[in-house]
Amino acid sequence: MVIGAVPRTAPIPFPDPDPTVALPLSECSACRCADATAVPAVPLPVAALSAATLEEALVAAYAGLGRGDTAAAEVSARAALVLEPDLPEANALIAEILAGRSQFDAAAAHYRVALADGGGPLSWQRDLAAALEAAGHDAEAVTAYREILVRRPDDAATHRRLARLLLRLGESETALEHAREARFLAPDRPADLAGLSDLAEVFVSAGEPLTAAEMLEPALRRADPDGPGLPAARLLLGRAWIALSETEKARRLLVEVLEAGGDAGAHAASLLAGLDGAAGRDLAPAYVRALFDRYADRFDTDLVGRLHYVAPQAIRAALLRLGLADGAPLRVLDAGCGTGLAGAELRSLAGSLAGFDLSPRMVEKARARGLYDELWVAELTAGLAARPGTWDLVVAADVLVYLGDLHPVMAAAAAALAPGGRFAFTGEVTDGDGFRLHEGRRYAHSLPHLHAALAAAGLTLELLEEHQPRWEKGRPVPGFLGVVAKPL
Repeated sequence: MVIGAVPRTAPIPFPDPDPTVALPLSECSACRCADATAVPAVPLPVAALSAATLEEALVAAYAGLGRGDTAAAEVSARAALVLEPDLPEANALIAEILAGRSQFDAAAAHYRVALADGGGPLSWQRDLAAALEAAGHDAEAVTAYREILVRRPDDAATHRRLARLLLRLGESETALEHAREARFLAPDRPADLAGLSDLAEVFVSAGEPLTAAEMLEPALRRADPDGPGLPAARLLLGRAWIALSETEKARRLLVEVLEAGGDAGAHAASLLAGLDGAAGRDLAPAYVRALFDRYADRFDTDLVGRLHYVAPQAIRAALLRLGLADGAPLRVLDAGCGTGLAGAELRSLAGSLAGFDLSPRMVEKARARGLYDELWVAELTAGLAARPGTWDLVVAADVLVYLGDLHPVMAAAAAALAPGGRFAFTGEVTDGDGFRLHEGRRYAHSLPHLHAALAAAGLTLELLEEHQPRWEKGRPVPGFLGVVAKPL
C-alpha cells in the first residue's frame, strides 16, 4: 500500500466520532499534546479503531479536511498515529491542523516527525520553517529555510521568506542577497501585493530603496484599487521615495494612505510629520548611493566632457602652491572617491593612497584604475571616522554638495587627520548665512557657514578661493575651493 497515493476524497467511510469516548492524548508521540493544555481532547471511536486500517484512517482524515471539518479530520489522523505513530502523512496532516489553530510548537513537532526520514514533499519543509518562525524559534527557522534551498535553490518564495527573517534578525547584507535572488528568480511575482511588499520591505530597510521603488511602482499601477494589501504597499513605496529624497512623490503617496485610514494611515501621518521637519538635513545616503550606482557607467564621460568637471586638477594645483610636491610620502585619503578621477591627480603626491565611496559601483570603477592601495564602501562621516589621526591629506572633491550642515563633516575630517595634516575640498556657494538645497538636488553653502564649521572643528584656513566646480545649463556654477590644516 502506498500511503502517499491515497486521494483526499476517496469514498471509503470512517465512522463519526463517539463523543463519549476520547483517545488518550498522551499517545501522541510527536508533540506530547497531553502536556499542552491548549490542545483539546479528541473524541475517537475506539471500537472502530481496532478494525480501521491506515488507509481508511487517512482517507477519512482527508475527507474531513475536504469538507472543512478539522475536528473530524484530526480524529481520523490521530487514529492513524495510534496504528503507526511515525506515519509521515498523518503527522503532516495533524501539523497542518495545529498550525491553523496557531499551536505552532506542536505543529513543528509533528512536521519534524513527518520529515524524519529525509523525504516528504517540499511543502512540508516550507510549513515546518513557517511554524518555527511563527513560534519564535528564529535560528531553527533559518536552518529550515536553508535546508529547503539545498533541495530547491531556485525557490523564490523561500528566498523571500528567509530574506524577511534575516532582516528582522539584523543580518541585512545576507537578507539582501536572498532578496535579490528572489527578485531574479521571479521578477514579476508574487502577484499578491502582500508578498511583493515583504520583498520590498527588505530592500527599503536594508538600504536599497531604489530596487523597492522599481518593483512597487508598476505593481501598484496594476493593483486592485480595493485590494487589502494596497495601503501597506503604498506606504512602503512612500518610504522608498523618502529614502531616495523624492519628497514630493513620497508626500503624494502618503497623503493617499493617510486618507484611507487604518494602521497604515497612522504610520503615514508619522512619516508626513517627519517630511515636514526634514528641511536642512543632508541628502539621504540611500539616495546618494542609488544616484551614483546608476550613474557609474557614464560618470566620467558626463562629468568631464559635458559638465567640465575640473575639481581634482584644481585641488592638486592648490596643494602644489602650498608647498606639496610630487614624490611626497603622504598618507592620502580620497573621501567620496567616486570612480577615482581625483586619484589620478593625487597618486604622485601619495606614499599610500586610500579611498572610499558610498556607491559600491563607483568603488568598483575606482578599483579598476589600479591607482589606490586600499578602497572601501562607506558613508562620508563613517569613512572618515574609520582611521582617526591617520591621514596627512584628506581630499573631498565635489562631495560637500551632498551635505547640508558642514559642522559634522569638518569635525570628522579634523579627527581623521594626523597633526599638521590638511583637508582639501570643493563646494558650491550661496549668499546669506547658512546653506540651501537648490533645484539640482545639491547643497550650496554660504562662506559664513563654512567659516563657522571650520572654527568649531579647530581647523586653520590656509587657502580659500573661487572655483567653478562644474557647468550646468551652459553656465559655470559658482563655488569655492578650500584647504585647511589641523594644528600640530
